[in-house]
Amino acid sequence: MIRSRRLLAILASLLLVATGLTNCATQDAVTAPTTEAAAQAAQLRVPILSGLLTCERQPYAITQQMVGPAGGIIHFGRHSLQIPRGALSSNVLITAEAPSDLAATARFQPEGLRFSRPATLTLDYSSCPLGRLRILKRIAYTTDKLDILSFLLSRDNLLLMRVSAHLEHFSKYAVAW
Repeated sequence: MIRSRRLLAILASLLLVATGLTNCATQDAVTAPTTEAAAQAAQLRVPILSGLLTCERQPYAITQQMVGPAGGIIHFGRHSLQIPRGALSSNVLITAEAPSDLAATARFQPEGLRFSRPATLTLDYSSCPLGRLRILKRIAYTTDKLDILSFLLSRDNLLLMRVSAHLEHFSKYAVAW
């Protein structure tokens, strides 16, 4: 009993000292990250445990193309989107963007555009160090902050290091494992 009281007294003293030291900061001390540091931390938010395949920072790429009922293929960076004949009933200006992320990602405009027939998105993951692992990759439907909402039925070409899936609508997508 005496030992446990002595231990509690020591712990309480240490807690008081620690609290006192943390309260002795000067007014010049930085108490929050700078806006630039916070932005960098947000961009680095692709931990391997999130389910996304972590890559070297991807180069930014953007392409705009008019696509109509005849369909077409849009190439943007190392990725592509193939829209089949009959998927659209009228001409639509499509913007395909590969953001500069630490994951192989794609974002499309106009957001929410729906197809009568599924379009095929192909994402390249050749700049992802863990891409060579024999774990099959798939395409994930994500939020802008790269939180996974769902997975698409995907085909992984391990030889070419590309994964493809059918899209029914536009949003943001990324390579996941």
